[in-house]
Amino acid sequence: MDALRIADGSVVAELGAAGGWFTIKLARRVGPNGLVYAEDIQAEMIDRIGRRVKQENLSNVRTILGTPNDPRLPQGIDAVLIVETFAEMELPPTNPVQLLRNTAESLKPDGRIGIVDFNPGNGGPGPAAEQRVDPSTVINTATAAGLRLVARETVPPFQFLLVFGKGGSSRPTP
Repeated sequence: MDALRIADGSVVAELGAAGGWFTIKLARRVGPNGLVYAEDIQAEMIDRIGRRVKQENLSNVRTILGTPNDPRLPQGIDAVLIVETFAEMELPPTNPVQLLRNTAESLKPDGRIGIVDFNPGNGGPGPAAEQRVDPSTVINTATAAGLRLVARETVPPFQFLLVFGKGGSSRPTP
């Protein structure tokens, strides 16, 4: 969350929020002055998040039922988090370039998109090797969507984080 500059009062979104594990973490991080949009394309997941948010007594979370190519996020987002769902974004009917373009349109000029996924190959928990996405595929897709790589980090021991900003050339920070 630090790499995405998520702080108290931030407006953030989680794409493919599923059961809302990160949504809850984000809601606590941004605090009562911030706002979290929990987006998923499955109505069941939106319902599940709604129940969890109510159970956790959080008033700073809004759910959004998106489509495969449009998360339907409002304007003014500071950061978007996409965790362990990029491989699903590559499956029809989703066009990952269009999805990332539509996501980027919701960002503030200095907003960021963070994509976390499992390292390629076998090893550790997570999906089978053939279901994992190579970071270079994510970078190429994001670049085609008009994004630029601003940071690349490892998430020990089995994952990577790629952080993208709007437009320009890719210059990752060390």
